[in-house]
Amino acid sequence: MTSIDNHIFSFSGEVSVPQAPPEFKSGFIGIIGRPNVGKSTLMNQLVGQKIAITSPVAQTTRNRLRGILTTPEAQLIFVDTPGIHKPHHQLGEVLVKNAKIAIESVDVLLFVVDGSVACGAGDRFIAELLSRSETPVILSLNKIDQQPSDSEAIDDSYTQLAQPHQWQTVKFSAKTGAGLPQLKDLLIENLETGPYYYPPDLVTDQPERFIMGELIREQILLLTREEVPHSVAIAIDLVEETPAITRVLATINVERDSQKGILIGKGGSMLKAIGSAAREQIQKLIAGKVYLELFVKVQPKWRQSRITLAELGYRVEE
Repeated sequence: MTSIDNHIFSFSGEVSVPQAPPEFKSGFIGIIGRPNVGKSTLMNQLVGQKIAITSPVAQTTRNRLRGILTTPEAQLIFVDTPGIHKPHHQLGEVLVKNAKIAIESVDVLLFVVDGSVACGAGDRFIAELLSRSETPVILSLNKIDQQPSDSEAIDDSYTQLAQPHQWQTVKFSAKTGAGLPQLKDLLIENLETGPYYYPPDLVTDQPERFIMGELIREQILLLTREEVPHSVAIAIDLVEETPAITRVLATINVERDSQKGILIGKGGSMLKAIGSAAREQIQKLIAGKVYLELFVKVQPKWRQSRITLAELGYRVEE
């Protein structure tokens, strides 16, 4: 049995970084926007694999997750950030701080908005933040598949947002893929010539353990919705790999006994449903059979504790 703790998540296992050809472009692209505008769905579509969890519940993304798209002309490293919002607890403050740090540490900013509704106060707040940065900004209208037939007023509201800053704009649907080739071309246009930062077949720099934990958390968000919103953190306690099966033990941390009761469900039914759905996703991830065992633990006020946040992997990024 071998532990896979430190493996970088790659679909082929290749780890060598080749020399980039002449005129090759590369760079880091920060995906910024309000909660629930489709940032994670967009990154999954761009890299062609599910590496970021998606949910109808806002504030799904917690870590700065890097997705990697390599084409013959360029390597684009996408940094998916938590939605920028007014924080209500220590966890929220860490998330927003990390999103702001990302603004200053990338080569291009992809400012994603919900193109099915007019520009709102949250978008204007983020626009004000981005206007102080010298990093190039592309204003990206997502969800064009959900736009009403008369979308002129919606489009105009975003044109007014972009014009004072001379930002480029692009429209697409992360869900259907419409407009994504044009988005990729625009992003590559904005990058400088540079090296391969990662092996060409890598799609994320996160370890498999992290992705496994996120896939479990996704099923909790999907199956419990508002009942256990964001009081959940996953700790992967053990990953053991054999030729026949991968064994995964994980702890679901919650803040209250009532949340533990909801997650376990009557006769363990909810925990069984979460485990079954998460196991299916993890099996796709590692392309093999998985045994998944889940435990639920109450950690009162974990989102307010810097120490517990750090233990669960939530730190202010450098």
